[in-house]
Amino acid sequence: MSAPTPPIPVLDCHNDLPFALRDRAGYSVDGLDRRREEFHTDLVRLREGGVGAQFWSAWVPSSIPQEDAVVATLQQIDAIHRLEAAYPDALHVARTSGDIESALAAGSIASLIGLEGGQSIANSLAVLRQMFHLGARYMTLTHNDDLDWATAATGAHEAQAEVDGLPGAPGGRSPRGLTDEGLAVVAEMNRLGMIVDLSHTNEQTQMDALAASRVPTLFTHSSVQSVNPHPRNVTDRVLERIAATDSVLGLTFVPAFVSPELLEWTQERARVRIDLGIDDPTQPLRLTRPYHMPRAPRPGQSCEEVRVDNLQNHVDYAYGDSEAEASPSAAAGLAAWEEAHPQPRATLDQVVAHLEAAREAVGITRIGLGGDYDGTSTLPDGLGDVSRYQDLLHTLSDRGWSRDDLEAVAHRNVLRVMRAVEDGADAQPEVD
Repeated sequence: MSAPTPPIPVLDCHNDLPFALRDRAGYSVDGLDRRREEFHTDLVRLREGGVGAQFWSAWVPSSIPQEDAVVATLQQIDAIHRLEAAYPDALHVARTSGDIESALAAGSIASLIGLEGGQSIANSLAVLRQMFHLGARYMTLTHNDDLDWATAATGAHEAQAEVDGLPGAPGGRSPRGLTDEGLAVVAEMNRLGMIVDLSHTNEQTQMDALAASRVPTLFTHSSVQSVNPHPRNVTDRVLERIAATDSVLGLTFVPAFVSPELLEWTQERARVRIDLGIDDPTQPLRLTRPYHMPRAPRPGQSCEEVRVDNLQNHVDYAYGDSEAEASPSAAAGLAAWEEAHPQPRATLDQVVAHLEAAREAVGITRIGLGGDYDGTSTLPDGLGDVSRYQDLLHTLSDRGWSRDDLEAVAHRNVLRVMRAVEDGADAQPEVD
């Protein structure tokens, strides 16, 4: 590989370390200044990978009650604040594009916050404003489930549209997108100077938001449907609007989104489960996971007590299922199929294929990176943790990408969106 010299700073749009800390450390932030192999992320490997700015995801499952989601999101934000306070020499608290530029100039890591899913505001603009005041600088409009005001790529409306045989791409069949309330959320985010993130949403929500937003938007962790037709990936129709609005698509490393072979395997496995009587044949195939909600410390409890409790009650889900409902014979049949059909591995080269397809579709100034480290159980070969970002950039360099190209995709494009969103904010009165 021909390595760019010096290393190119990476602004990563999406890292789920806060939820991993909840699940596996009881929210303890101790010891992250050394290698922590139980995570994809620690400060040592962030530096090895040249990560100069990190959006931490304040994510909680969209399947829990929204009032509970608000509390859990505040716990996530608190964990990020404590992480920043614990390592002030390494992490530079960043809430603006100028803060990021200062961190890059100083050689520290800019630490930022993003909300993953509108469940975190419980249908309240007041809550949205308070999340912004606490430091959140983007919000993904949905996670895997539909909201009252926005439609997810993998939610019930898209699933029903698929069952009904409606035409369109995966995640692009339902005509439901943003409601009037959803348009009001986008308007308030524009007013605040909060980036509208369209990953996880369905095609119609994306088109509605791209039309409604006064400033460019961001897809923090999605890939390209023309390379792999997963509903979480972006359609050609939306790519055209990304280019027209000068928005940015952050390419992700999630294997199911990256690898066509893995998507095909996942779909075939889902059909095998139906044939074995584990799942209902009248329901659509599930391509996303259910999530177990680990506990957070209660008053007087230590992080270690909660870590042990969560470990003892850990639920390890495969994509779209748990085996709890399977009969012994069905579980044995599924195990035999899996042994005969090993799960395919995604690769770094497949990530490159998405990057190059996105570049061809929207141009070099409209793509970025959102690895989703610590938010997926496996990663592509060659991208196993946050230390591997420079390997990806080296591969792109070997394929003819210039240093200017690499700096654009690594950080400049997302910084441009952030500046545009900040510049587009206004001081109009808050709305209810």
